[in-house]
Amino acid sequence: MSDPIVAGVDGSPASLCAARHAAEAAVRHGAPLVLVHGYLHAFGYGIPINPYDGELPGPNEEGERMLAETAAQLRAERPGITVQTRQVAAGGAPTLIEESRHAELVVVGSRGLGGFTGLLLGSVSSQVAGHAHCPVLVVRPPDAPVEADGPVLVGVDGSAHAEQALHAAADEAAARRVGLAVLHVWWPSPMRDSTEVAAPADGARREASELLDAAVTAVRRRHPDLPIEQRPLEGVEADAVMVEASRKAGLVVVGSRGRGGFTGLLLGSVSQTLVHHAHCPVLVARPHSHR
Repeated sequence: MSDPIVAGVDGSPASLCAARHAAEAAVRHGAPLVLVHGYLHAFGYGIPINPYDGELPGPNEEGERMLAETAAQLRAERPGITVQTRQVAAGGAPTLIEESRHAELVVVGSRGLGGFTGLLLGSVSSQVAGHAHCPVLVVRPPDAPVEADGPVLVGVDGSAHAEQALHAAADEAAARRVGLAVLHVWWPSPMRDSTEVAAPADGARREASELLDAAVTAVRRRHPDLPIEQRPLEGVEADAVMVEASRKAGLVVVGSRGRGGFTGLLLGSVSQTLVHHAHCPVLVARPHSHR
């Protein structure tokens, strides 16, 4: 049996939406679905007050009922799917990060608080997206439809992490039976004399075209019949351009960038912006550490 699709659920609307996306991913991958609830608060809520009592509290009835109801609903919506549930005596983020060591994919929901802060991820989602040991699907916005229209969108810049995101995006597009949109954001180098701008602009545009051509060639080796659209877009800030492009995408795929040590687990700046502000679900193409 393949590695499971793992979804973190806590009873919130955002996590229930994430569970539906996870169920759809489980169907596509032919994998079991595991619903996990970490029932200890991140700041220690639930730890016994008596310092001499070293035992952690057991699973609570409310959590068991929430998991059972969610599993029953998913089984009714997708007959034949295998759904397992479990509670873990840990916080939500540590639980999902540990589960990711043996998962095909971890799915988390985003949670907004209204206004500008409504675009930001909850702490659990942000930690999992940055530290998981396998790919992570962040469901944005919190009520994102499972059957979303639009292509799978991915940005390329010639880096290794972008190449990994490119192939993950192509695989997702093929599995979803939608097109792939490959985007590169270019901008001409500033020149002192405005009459000299045309030359570097032409060079930047040509470099963008060559980069996109190379990306399409790489994808065609595995997916010769996949519809692919090239999007060379002019802009100063790649993250802002990608966020705007995500409005018409069904999924945007980003890579993770490592720099060694603890910071090696964190996302790059463009990826971080997209998992916080994209207008569609975001797949963080983290490598499987157990493979």
